[in-house]
Amino acid sequence: REVQVRGDFNGWDGSQTRMHRLAESGIWEARVPGLGSHESYKYHVRGADGVWRDKADPMAKWAQVPPETASRTFRSDFEWSDQPWLAKRANSTRADLAPMSIYEVHLGSWRRGLDYGQLAEQLPSYVAELGFTHVELLPVMEHPYGGSWGYQVTSYYAPTARFGDPDGLRRLIDAFHAAGIGVILDWVPAHFPKDDFALGRFDATPLYEDPNPARGEHPDWGTFVFNYGRREVRNFLVANALYWLEEFHIDGLRVDAVASMLYLDYSRLKGEWQPNVHGGRENLEAVQFLQELNGTVYKSAPGAIMIAEESTSWPGVTSQTDAGGLGFGFKWNMGWMHDTLHYLQRDPAYRSYHHNELTFSLAYAFSENYVLPISHDEVVHEKGSLLRKMPGDRWRQFANVRAYLAYMWAHPGKQLLFMGTEFAQDNEWAEAGDLDWHLLDQPLHRGVQQLIRDLNGVYKQSPQLWSMDPLEAGFEWLEGGDAARNTIAFIRWSNDQDPLVCVTNFSAIPQEDYHLGLPRPGQWQELINTDAAVYGGSGVGNLGTITAHQIPHHAQPASTRLRVPPLGSLWLRPRSPQVLELSP
Repeated sequence: REVQVRGDFNGWDGSQTRMHRLAESGIWEARVPGLGSHESYKYHVRGADGVWRDKADPMAKWAQVPPETASRTFRSDFEWSDQPWLAKRANSTRADLAPMSIYEVHLGSWRRGLDYGQLAEQLPSYVAELGFTHVELLPVMEHPYGGSWGYQVTSYYAPTARFGDPDGLRRLIDAFHAAGIGVILDWVPAHFPKDDFALGRFDATPLYEDPNPARGEHPDWGTFVFNYGRREVRNFLVANALYWLEEFHIDGLRVDAVASMLYLDYSRLKGEWQPNVHGGRENLEAVQFLQELNGTVYKSAPGAIMIAEESTSWPGVTSQTDAGGLGFGFKWNMGWMHDTLHYLQRDPAYRSYHHNELTFSLAYAFSENYVLPISHDEVVHEKGSLLRKMPGDRWRQFANVRAYLAYMWAHPGKQLLFMGTEFAQDNEWAEAGDLDWHLLDQPLHRGVQQLIRDLNGVYKQSPQLWSMDPLEAGFEWLEGGDAARNTIAFIRWSNDQDPLVCVTNFSAIPQEDYHLGLPRPGQWQELINTDAAVYGGSGVGNLGTITAHQIPHHAQPASTRLRVPPLGSLWLRPRSPQVLELSP
């Protein structure tokens, strides 16, 4: 009915700055001469019920530091230096056929108390030194409750003021690009919180949220669900995605909770949801929105990456929209994560009865373009850290972690690892603290960090592990059925038919004289041995080299006999004049 602007510039007297409605458009405007940067303000809205409410600006570029809730003006004067990076990205090959190793970060708890500028001095160099190609930031959009980790957004266009102003975030992203690291942002178009000052019931009516009670609220999170059938809401969200890509030079978005968007019956019992016009449970408006989102992003930001956190078997998540797909570039492989962690949490003596949990992912590994996520969700809420999930004594826990990480890096798909896991943090993640950096004083923790450094180094130099990632022709089983010995072996092929072999022994017993088929005779280099002393292992291995003879085995023309360490992984490739060098 009526809108005013209250702020520092008018002594918070909204009657001095009344907004005017543009015809019947629903758009209101006001001009404030001489308005500077860093000024706080809110909209004073008289809603359909006649009640006045103060609301944050949905399009605000900045906000006050929580728990304060006003919007703030901001005038950027940042000068980017990443034009070569953006040009290279725009001309890059398909992301699914390139190396991608992602370090997932919560900015507030990586090292406690750092602002954007201090993070820019420390975080990019750390990520680059470990060999990751990308960083994924948990949501940085403004949110009132730190315990939500950023997933309950109240200002979609405003970087959180907890760490400084928007140019501070620009400086951090520019530093990542200077270090050769791509930046992916978590983005939350699935739902938004009910805080009185934010988007919910903006004019006392469902403006952004779906007006249908069976669709407009999320029962699990106590939040509102966007009205994807409303053009203005879709425009608000698509424009927001483009805003982060264009204004902050983000390289991609990871879209949170996609499954909750796709299904009308998501977390709802019978009688609590209404079918679509065809009688199905698919949210047709959400499907249309996601297709529009992805198509627009790819046209507007060449080389950008779109990733879906989608936990069901919805078909075609990474298929093109003109073929009926959602159009994402990648999808998180939640099935792989759940199955393999269930397998690893069992004592090795019982793993043989659950061998399919280790191998089943290869039955569907090429149906989508996958990211293999060991994310923040798996090391919080009493789930324990990756290290503490493992059975056995201290040595076996570390050996399990090392073997699992090497198996993960060799498995088809891109890797994502949450911060702290790179050095096998003992405690699960707590957003109010920071990582247990003191653990790097201990050899076993330093060993895992060194393994990550070497895995990333070899991975980036090995096209076998990414140049045919989404193609079945890039993977071949050597041994997938040796449940009795908890051992698997497979080949990864490059597009020029150069092999890399991974052998993993998830039993606590070394496999002496293990007969392994290989595609070529001759000398093979032991690129990675997770049981090497430098990683904290016992040193069981093959002295860096094995010899394959023309004795057929595992449906291959050659074979060798080698030692596979207990709870260990080996990577092998034919020795060539140019030997891969690992970091010291």
